[in-house]
Order: sequence, then C-alpha cells, then structure tokens
Amino acid sequence: MDVVGVGFGRTGTLSLKFALERLGFGPCLHMSGLFEEPGRAEAFRRAAEGDPASLPAALQGFRSTVDWPGAFFWRQLVAGHAAAKVILTLRDPDAWYDSAHRTIFQTAQIAPRDGNPTVAMIEAVVWEGTFGGRFADRDHAIRVFEEHNAEVRREVAADRLLEFTVSEGWAPLCAFLGVPVPDEPFPRLNDTASFRERAQAVSRPAEPTGRRS
Repeated sequence: MDVVGVGFGRTGTLSLKFALERLGFGPCLHMSGLFEEPGRAEAFRRAAEGDPASLPAALQGFRSTVDWPGAFFWRQLVAGHAAAKVILTLRDPDAWYDSAHRTIFQTAQIAPRDGNPTVAMIEAVVWEGTFGGRFADRDHAIRVFEEHNAEVRREVAADRLLEFTVSEGWAPLCAFLGVPVPDEPFPRLNDTASFRERAQAVSRPAEPTGRRS
C-alpha cells in the first residue's frame, strides 16, 4: 500500500481516488466499487466484526485506499504499511454532515437488505462501526467526525501526513507524493446529484427477463 486515505466519506474521496490513479497510485479502493465486488465487501465486514485475518485479503490488489471501508481500518493500515503516505481529506464539519445525511445516509434507509453483502458491510463499518448507530444525531456524528480527524493528527507523524482539501487541486497533493503536476484539471466528482443518480441505479430492482408486451 502506497497511500492510505483516512478521511471519512463525503470529504472529496472519490475525486481523490481518481487523482491518485491518474498519478500512478492505482488501483485505489473506494466504497463505490464494492457494490460490484460482494466477496471483497464480505471480507471487510468480517474484518470489522472481529476477524483481522480478513483484512489483507479484502485489500489485495490495491496500491491505495480512500473513503470507507479503508478509513475505518486506518490504524491497522497506517501501522501495517510503514512506508505509505497518509492523506486526511478535510471538509467543514457542518457541510460534511449535511452532505453525508442527504446522500449516503438517506440511501442507506432505502437500500435493499435481502442478503446484500455490501449493504451489510456498510452497516458494520459505517453506521454501527463508526457512528455507533447514532448518525441521525447530528451533534454526535459531527463529534465523531472531529474526534477522528484529531486522532489522526495525534497519531500520524507530521512528515507522513497531508491534510488535504480537494479544492486545493493538484499542487499540494503532487508535492506531498513527489510526482509532477498533470497538465489537466483536478477531478471534481461525486456531487450530491451524481451520487443520487448512482444510488438509484444500485437500489433499483432488476428488470424481469423474458417479459412479453
């Protein structure tokens, strides 16, 4: 693992994923890809529920990780990959909560739960594992968000850590990683509208096959 992203979802993590891959640090794990990899999602769920041996298998094949579920396991990843750079994506706490509530939280309320391993993993890692089942309590969720960031700052050496806001663009990221700045715009992805479009596609029941008109 070359780069460990420790910021919570809805802090620009999808933009960072594509930026890291553009810079040669891919493939990069992000929650959005796990709906297509139920076996990997199941391994993350087992790791979150007390089977640490499942974590290496869940991460196999990736050079970097951002967003959940990686952010849930940040201490294990930072300790287990001593040469990896660490990136903490930042966002105003109130803006973060509003965004997370109207996207990932609202989507979780309508997501099908009929044995879907990715939905079960998200419950274990995010809603229960990170927020203790209290994400709907705004003050509690923001306190968890701020305490997480503070713990990262305390525990990760300053010369190994980049605190990054995606609006800063390529320059600080490339300087931190020691790579040239690309001659192209920084990725801007996963606003609320595009998130909802993808969430609806994931949640929509499959069309019956063989239907006659």
